[in-house]
Amino acid sequence: MTVVHQAAQEGFSKEAGTYTQGRPDYPGEIRPWLSDTLGISPGSTVIDLGAGTGKLTLLLETMEIEVIAVEPVEAMRAEFARHLPNIRILPGTAEAIPLDAGAAQALVCAQAFHWFANETALGEIHRVLEPGGRLGLIWNVRDESVDWVAAITRIITPYEGDTPRFHTGNWRLAFNGRYFSAPELTCFKYTHTGSPEAVILDRFLSVSFIAALPSAEKAAVAAQLRTLIRTHPALRGRETIEFPYQTQAYLCRRLD
Repeated sequence: MTVVHQAAQEGFSKEAGTYTQGRPDYPGEIRPWLSDTLGISPGSTVIDLGAGTGKLTLLLETMEIEVIAVEPVEAMRAEFARHLPNIRILPGTAEAIPLDAGAAQALVCAQAFHWFANETALGEIHRVLEPGGRLGLIWNVRDESVDWVAAITRIITPYEGDTPRFHTGNWRLAFNGRYFSAPELTCFKYTHTGSPEAVILDRFLSVSFIAALPSAEKAAVAAQLRTLIRTHPALRGRETIEFPYQTQAYLCRRLD
């Protein structure tokens, strides 16, 4: 039986609602990337693996396709069902996807692949894709060239521990040429606009390893974020702010 990392299981269970409120959506350009690069056409079956609360699924739902979501954390599935009652969501992990072989033409992972970047998971993804199927990996990556964004990273990083993270690049190690081609990158600029409470506080209190902290430590992180919002010249007194991201989308081709 595959065990979900403690930070994901505990953190996402505690803060599923905060995740929905604070996490950014995806740029409009990601839709043509899904159709043109990932080859998702009307009538396709697409698996949304590690679907979370359905941030990417909301976009997939508009594409005249059959979407099957898979998510291991019960609280996230409940939040997903509340927002997307017409989309099928199944309990399961990347190493044990509860679908038949060749069930889909494409599989997408948004903000998720670093949690299960191993050969077993890639073998299972390979199994549920039909020949010629494609794997899409998508992350919204903070633009740390902006000083206050870099300051947020400095606040949260000490709590990271052994939590799998996109920024380490370790997720690439699973691509050894056995199941999928090397990831091919397309980048899009994206801005998450909203109140400081939503795009900073809710966003970073929903980070797995922050959400999993004991109450006192989580409160200390929140206090540091509030101080940044209150004192930084670009944030102070603003009702609405623009949080800069780069959306990184990777195409991986199924090898036969």
